Amino acid sequence: MSVTAIAHPNIALIKYWGKQAGDGNLPATPSVSITLDDLASTTLIASSPDDGDHIVLNGERAIDPKISACLTMLRADFEIPPVSIDSTNNFPTAAGLASSASGFAALITAIDAFCGLGLGDDDRAVYARRASGSAARSIYGGFASLGPPDWIARPVLPANEWPLKVVIAITDEGRKSVSSSVGMKTSEETSPYYGPWVSSTAEDYEAALAAVAARNFERLADLSESSCLKAVDRATSSHAIRIAPSVTSWASRSQAMQLWVASRSRANASSSTVFGCGSSSTWPRVRSCTGSAMAVASISTITAASPESWQDAALRGLERARETLRGITGIKVIEEKAHVEDGRITEYLVTLQVVFVLEGSEESG
Repeated sequence: MSVTAIAHPNIALIKYWGKQAGDGNLPATPSVSITLDDLASTTLIASSPDDGDHIVLNGERAIDPKISACLTMLRADFEIPPVSIDSTNNFPTAAGLASSASGFAALITAIDAFCGLGLGDDDRAVYARRASGSAARSIYGGFASLGPPDWIARPVLPANEWPLKVVIAITDEGRKSVSSSVGMKTSEETSPYYGPWVSSTAEDYEAALAAVAARNFERLADLSESSCLKAVDRATSSHAIRIAPSVTSWASRSQAMQLWVASRSRANASSSTVFGCGSSSTWPRVRSCTGSAMAVASISTITAASPESWQDAALRGLERARETLRGITGIKVIEEKAHVEDGRITEYLVTLQVVFVLEGSEESG
């Protein structure tokens, strides 16, 4: 048996940057995000062919310390056998588009379903956060938050209640030269602006939650721009303070485009469109997304047999799936085979993909 989970990246409107001291991978600042529906991480979990874990990322065998650490974390609490992990992104990986958020949300969800851990949304969000801070928010669709006092990600507003469009400008498909974790540590250790940044985010966080609740796009766009650039002059965004002067992710042309796009979002506030872009000195290609209505779906692959027909085998497979899976929304027959003896079919075999939603995912948006 194998299980496939699909999760979507989220874009932080109020940024998470920095970590608290101690265990649990707790953010230093609260955050609010919107989950994207067109970008996705698809992660398949199956039994390992031997005593070790096997990891394939975007079609290539990999040794990934963060995935290995995530498995170690889960095995401290659960009996999890050696597994094979095959994960792909339909967007650039480690390029600033939150691939770790969707990747670890999908990984936690797939392992939960594969091993029958019975985790609720809060539990999956906690384990996702411990693996990668922003991954907690990708457990949910629409708008999500991650903040005090318990630092558990929670849904804020389902996508269908405020269906915004998000435009992503992909300027460079290469990996970031500085990882987020290294950038956060560098900011804390070297930037004179880090302390004021941490102090200012609580107010921005509460204001963003209020703006989402009120569907106030202009206010949310202003807060998002301010959080991203930490503008001195919030009315014009003519000056920007970088949290860490030693960590710069925009080349001059890309930065100019980002400011232009931000000003366009202010001018077109009535169109309910949020704009964002990546980082490079080359001009972008653009993808349009909407806020995701369902953050995580899962697919379980099973085989079933019948002495009567392929249709009966499929029905038997569905009945068997219903014994262990809830929230089944569809099945797809991906293979039909038969055993033949003396010129007659003696057994009909089907391989099914069973699509299901973990409890609470649809309601949470």
